[in-house]
Amino acid sequence: MIKDFFTYLELEKWYSKHTITAYRNDLEQFIAFLSLQYEGVSLEKVTHHQIRSWMVDMTEKGMSNRTIRRKIASLNTFYKFLERKKTILKNPVAKIIIPKMSTDLPSFIRDNELDMLLNNMDFGNSFEAVRNKLIIEMLYATGVRRSELVNLELKDINMNDLSLKVFGKGKKYRVLPISLHLRDLLNEYLSLRETILEETKKIAAQLFITSKGNPVYPELIYRVVKSYLSLVTSNHKKNPHVLRHSFATGLLNNGADIIVIKELLGHSSLSATQVYTHNTNENLKSIYKRAHPRAK
Repeated sequence: MIKDFFTYLELEKWYSKHTITAYRNDLEQFIAFLSLQYEGVSLEKVTHHQIRSWMVDMTEKGMSNRTIRRKIASLNTFYKFLERKKTILKNPVAKIIIPKMSTDLPSFIRDNELDMLLNNMDFGNSFEAVRNKLIIEMLYATGVRRSELVNLELKDINMNDLSLKVFGKGKKYRVLPISLHLRDLLNEYLSLRETILEETKKIAAQLFITSKGNPVYPELIYRVVKSYLSLVTSNHKKNPHVLRHSFATGLLNNGADIIVIKELLGHSSLSATQVYTHNTNENLKSIYKRAHPRAK
């Protein structure tokens, strides 16, 4: 049953390895809770009472509402799968009232900080240096997710059309524009990449590889981004996703249509994109307070 669920997530829902790992951890934690507090209760026999009890337990352990919501969402997906397979009659999560989540604004890196990093810092000429700069440039210039970046293949790049085909969540793909600057960085990287593959006698479909000719992995992308962002910003978030936020916020601040941004980000609904308008509104308020003589 559990094996079938994760096969479903991977092959039908096309979830990333990172997301599947998170779902697996959430389900294992719930199973451990059931074993400790409700010995003998199987997953198929769970009711909303046990799930509520788990929520209380997580709250008492100091978990945030955001974390609890995510874990309950994992359970909801699991029980919807069982309901669809007719393993259970009703989804027990359906009766659960999920705790409200604080409306934290998406964190982003300021334009001047990214300019300092990408325009004024010497990354070097080695393979890893050129690759690392391209990783950061591509995350910021296209707004792709980390998992999407890791899974990019050579065939997804169209240098003539200046476009990039990205496969996102739910097996959906979108085509993103790339700039002449990004094309030049890609050409520089691809030349070094070819040399690495010749030296290591490896063959790789993925765009980004290590110096040993192996495909990059999510943790490597995270380390690269955190390392370089730490040089230019005091922002407490220095992960790949913050560059996606910076991409969207920069577009909105410079007048891009929110519908276009939704398509570029690969969001399934506009509500996911509208969170960035709060940052834009804050920016407008800041400019107004600085510029208008009666705003003081």
